[in-house]
Amino acid sequence: MNITFDAYSQADIILRGYAGWNSRFALKVLDQVFPKDAVIQPSLVIVYFGGNDSTHPHPSGLGPHVPLSEFIENMRKIGEHLLSLSDKTRVIFLTPPPMNEKQIEVVFGDVIRGRSNELCRPYAEELLNLCREINVKGIDIWTAIQQQDDWLNSCFTDGIHFTAKASEVVVKEILKVVREADWKPSLYWKSLPVEFPFDFDVPNSISLYDLELTRNNQFEPPHTVSLCDQELTRNEQQLEPQHPVSLSDHELTRNEQQLDPPHPVSLCDHEQLDPPPPTARL
Repeated sequence: MNITFDAYSQADIILRGYAGWNSRFALKVLDQVFPKDAVIQPSLVIVYFGGNDSTHPHPSGLGPHVPLSEFIENMRKIGEHLLSLSDKTRVIFLTPPPMNEKQIEVVFGDVIRGRSNELCRPYAEELLNLCREINVKGIDIWTAIQQQDDWLNSCFTDGIHFTAKASEVVVKEILKVVREADWKPSLYWKSLPVEFPFDFDVPNSISLYDLELTRNNQFEPPHTVSLCDQELTRNEQQLEPQHPVSLSDHELTRNEQQLDPPHPVSLCDHEQLDPPPPTARL
């Protein structure tokens, strides 16, 4: 993904991805990549197939296409194998994403043919059903991308591969699942133990930990403030003036504020209020 993200810099992350691969190829190397007798087993495996599987079958029988029924069976075997590695190995499946068919045609011409959202959608839907069946976390990238503004033009570099904006969507969706999952131990990046001390007690040094939290907070959901909290805060501000006020003056001021507000504010406006962004502690 086209994005710089270092929240898991204290973890060992291994990436594997090959052009044109599908679930059929992955199943053939599954035991080699994830041997059951390995001394150290992964804490989390994120599996991302379906885009190539869902292409239109080539008349020659060659190409990356995998029939839907075989794709689901392959993903079932992959998921069950990964879950059997250890009691603490967690698994997330990402659905195949949508695509910009017109952009694919413009960029690739006849080089890449047979890709369409109509063919891809059932692969995403059936994969989510499988996730519920085998108790694997599933992330609906198919829907998440299409919820973005002007997604056809803003989320793809060539109709297939993601822009930085789309990559951020994927990162946020993954972090949401990891944050909310009832996994013990938690794999959420803020819950991971610190491998080395920050700053080594050097006087007057910048807190690297605070800088890291601030830098990665862009991937966190906004902090929500309830209407009750806002109402309490507003009343506290009205009832606790910064200078002495007589009871009569205070009553007049309070009534003026209630009866003649400077501008109308609806409940919807209250619900959309966001707290100030976090700042690094220097």
